[in-house]
Amino acid sequence: MVTDFFGGMFIYLLSYGLIIIPIVILYIFSFGETIITLAKRGFNHNKIKVIFHGFVILTIILVNIFQTDLLKSKRILTATLKDDQFYYTLVFRENGTCENEVSGIFGFQEVFYGKYKFQGNIIVFTKKPYDNNFIPDTMLIDKKEKAIFINKDKQGKFNTTKEWQNHFEIQ
Repeated sequence: MVTDFFGGMFIYLLSYGLIIIPIVILYIFSFGETIITLAKRGFNHNKIKVIFHGFVILTIILVNIFQTDLLKSKRILTATLKDDQFYYTLVFRENGTCENEVSGIFGFQEVFYGKYKFQGNIIVFTKKPYDNNFIPDTMLIDKKEKAIFINKDKQGKFNTTKEWQNHFEIQ
């Protein structure tokens, strides 16, 4: 959520400054002018302005609510794999859905959705939450190590030694 409005938005302001910065400045002045005239003349003379600014504020609030976990199933497990360019955060929910939140530099963010089921301490994806084979369709949960291991050896057993990019850290 913070990335969308600060990190990501800052990059867009730099990229499209000639378009976005004047619009933001005009909106701030318009909002201030609306507050001042609302105090001086009352609501009847400023109906359209108040409705418009209320609509913008309501839109910002609704976007933030949809980005939080308020309307989603409860999280039961969250784990992150830190790469040199990205953070992959797997969020497992009570209703059997999974989210893979990929965060990168300069505010890049993408979310993939999937489904999973537990088989003991193994996670099996019934619908993969990603578009490549970087994360396998089965993973091992090791609560003692606080990790989800993703790599298997030649015999098909999970490698449970923590190494670079072979596990997600459970949060």
